[in-house]
Amino acid sequence: MKAFIHVQHLLGSGHIVRAMALAKALVRQGIAVTLATGNRIPDTLNCDGLSVVRLPAVRAASAKFDVLLDEHNVPIDEAWWEKRITATLSAFSSEHFDLLITETYPFGRRMFAAEMTRLLECAGSKLSPPWVVCSVRDILVRKDELWKEEWMASQASAFYDRILVHSDPQLITFDESFPFSNRVSSHIRYTGYISDDRTTSAPSIDGAGEIIVSCGGGAVGSALLRAALSAPNHMSPNISHRWRVLVGQDVPDAEFHQLFRHSSSELIIERARKDFPALLKNAKLSISQAGYNTVVDILRAGIPSVLVPFAQEAETEQTQRALSLMKHHRAVAVPEKVLSPNTLAQAAQKALSLPAPDLHVALNGAEISAQVLAADLGMETPMDHALGIIWERNVSRDL
Repeated sequence: MKAFIHVQHLLGSGHIVRAMALAKALVRQGIAVTLATGNRIPDTLNCDGLSVVRLPAVRAASAKFDVLLDEHNVPIDEAWWEKRITATLSAFSSEHFDLLITETYPFGRRMFAAEMTRLLECAGSKLSPPWVVCSVRDILVRKDELWKEEWMASQASAFYDRILVHSDPQLITFDESFPFSNRVSSHIRYTGYISDDRTTSAPSIDGAGEIIVSCGGGAVGSALLRAALSAPNHMSPNISHRWRVLVGQDVPDAEFHQLFRHSSSELIIERARKDFPALLKNAKLSISQAGYNTVVDILRAGIPSVLVPFAQEAETEQTQRALSLMKHHRAVAVPEKVLSPNTLAQAAQKALSLPAPDLHVALNGAEISAQVLAADLGMETPMDHALGIIWERNVSRDL
């Protein structure tokens, strides 16, 4: 069996991290994977065991997502689109695939509709069409115009056989951010949250008793990093924890060196590390934005957290995720508009006093996704205990 995964991340790294973890899980099920990506793969990710196709690269110029830039930082044009579509179709047509997985689309990335429609039509024209799957995170960004969300449901109904929602429905359900979920409910399977394969790294000797500040790739995390530099000075004298600030790979070197000047024995400033999940397991508290992957790492580590959700340009996803965790007493949230060293310190002190968590969320979504797809393809695969639990939650949602 062979799978073709198409993934396009434009600003942060969450989409490629989830796609990579799903790809690795499929490989472990005995399915060969070709991963076609339209942006740079972060250095923290390991591509071993995958066939990687690097499509013409594109990224968002800002959080507005209104201007897309090519690898030379030039706005893309019609010629670029033709080159990109040709590359995608060539990669997909190079051999027979049993699975076609599109990450997020059609529940996002509508600006790529010309490319994705051609890909989906190509799949449907095959003598033996692949099983077509959408891999989508727990929360969608709501649209100002309802017709755009209705279009998503229409595309999903027309082209897709399965929709994998990488969430645990006891925490967040798809209908909370997608008003037309009833139109595709028969396609949906909840998988639990996907945790990337960095969690298999060896235990870290760092992080013990520390407050870990992170910002993912760092493309939109500068305000959080700057606030963290002085926040320790606003903590109560009776609270003594070393702070470790992890600066994402997307933060330019010049900005990193400016931040690094504030380093001290009690304030460590360094680049983001591959052993981040292991650091969190040793830590006392996590301070971060509320991106999907970071929140999953926090849930796996089982430590309290302060979440500063990215909320610029009408982004709603991270705010909704942070509020859901607050409701379950798993986090304290600080809105970006009131972020300061003082408010960050106050939130940290409050989070350190949160009760021990009693919410147990399914966190092996990559493995469950791979088992669901293997079963869809008719492959024999044992149902492990976690798959049984998430399957019961799927059934309860259907009922």
